[in-house]
Amino acid sequence: MAPKVFIDGEAGTTGLELRQRLDGRPDIELLSIAPERRKDPAARAELLNAADMVMLCLPDDAAKEAVGFITNDRTKVIDASTAFRVANGWTYGFPELSKTQRAAIKASKRVSNPGCYPTGANALLYPLVDSGLLPANYPVSINAVSGYSGGGKSMIAEFEDSSAPNYSKDAYRIYGLELKHKHVPEIQKHAGLRERPIFTPAVGRYRQGMIVEVPLHLSLLPGAPSVNDVHQVLRHAYEGERFVEVVPLDIVRATKGLDPEGANNTNMLKLFVFGAEDGRQVRLVGLLDNLGKGASGAAVQNMNIMLGLPEDAGLA
Repeated sequence: MAPKVFIDGEAGTTGLELRQRLDGRPDIELLSIAPERRKDPAARAELLNAADMVMLCLPDDAAKEAVGFITNDRTKVIDASTAFRVANGWTYGFPELSKTQRAAIKASKRVSNPGCYPTGANALLYPLVDSGLLPANYPVSINAVSGYSGGGKSMIAEFEDSSAPNYSKDAYRIYGLELKHKHVPEIQKHAGLRERPIFTPAVGRYRQGMIVEVPLHLSLLPGAPSVNDVHQVLRHAYEGERFVEVVPLDIVRATKGLDPEGANNTNMLKLFVFGAEDGRQVRLVGLLDNLGKGASGAAVQNMNIMLGLPEDAGLA
């Protein structure tokens, strides 16, 4: 029998994207709750316990409540909120992060889906820290821009609905100015950093797509590694991966600009190593769809792994 899958929060931005990716798949049975019962705890609890796999697309507190409704030891959970990304007992749902992460996800019943910004940041940072090329106490800065869909329904309305009271015509906006963005603990933990990184997020006037950047002074790192050294570490880390591409240096050198929408509607994460002419600095860049590899695409990938299905099912 096909495993039963329930999306709790299917009316939200990530939930809608997730359902679109799962609809019509013959290898799963997609459960659904009547719209008028979405806030009925008893109705939700019934479906949460009936499912083999639960995908939570809810605010943090509601996600914690949903997990509490599960009373059996069979139902597997993928949570897309920030509630459990640094919690004990939860597996971080980034299969490509290390050579052991995919097996850990497969064996787990509780997986926390990574955030969109941390997906790009951790993909660039973890292999460098793990290899010893980047010291764990290095003062890392992460600069990023996302489409406004990353802010959910409220921000989508803010940019798209001219009748909304908070309608904005901003072309570009920086935020997180208090330097306490909710993704910072997740990045610090899963990148293996001892020092809290400086994270400078921004939103642009386009719907989806994301660029995450990490600039580094190679001349200040132990041994003064070269641009090629950095590229080699990343290439080795993701060799053979279906959804993470380390762009070859010859293509990078010919690249004059990057479009943040360049990976949209895919589950791809593309990594670039741009080097200064004198080799003393690099600009590491991750390009991804914040609604794809940064959210619902990653959730589908994790679900496939946990249920023993082809990892790229529904993601081609």
